[in-house]
Amino acid sequence: MSLKSKIDADIKAAMLARDQVKLLALRDIKKGILIEETKAGGSGELSEEEGMKILQKAVKQRKDSAEIFKTQNRPDLLEKELAEIAIIEVYLPAAMSAEELETVISGIITKVGAKGPADMGKVMGMASKEVAGKAEGRAVSEMVKSLLAKL
Repeated sequence: MSLKSKIDADIKAAMLARDQVKLLALRDIKKGILIEETKAGGSGELSEEEGMKILQKAVKQRKDSAEIFKTQNRPDLLEKELAEIAIIEVYLPAAMSAEELETVISGIITKVGAKGPADMGKVMGMASKEVAGKAEGRAVSEMVKSLLAKL
């Protein structure tokens, strides 16, 4: 089942259950999917990678909003954002642990032949493709920096 059809089915279920938080989160994802499918030069179909990017973007936006609400002492809005994050993360593949990420990036550093922090661009290019959808970009970047600093 494609991401779009899965989202559509879950929207119907959320409507029947009258779950407004889930409904809002799913409609936002569907909006992102429709925008991606209908953009100029698009194929009209959504690849799995594009779907993961949409989901990751939605989670990142909500995490950023949650941080703002936390600093502004708005627990009502913070709770809503955290609930939407939990709903969206169901559709994402399981995140890599720090140990798994370190192992993958160490292998990439060896493969690329990186000798220090100056080779960060080479390593990040491969690492971003390899761990797409499984790790957050910031975590990948920090891990690459720390491992290259040790060389």
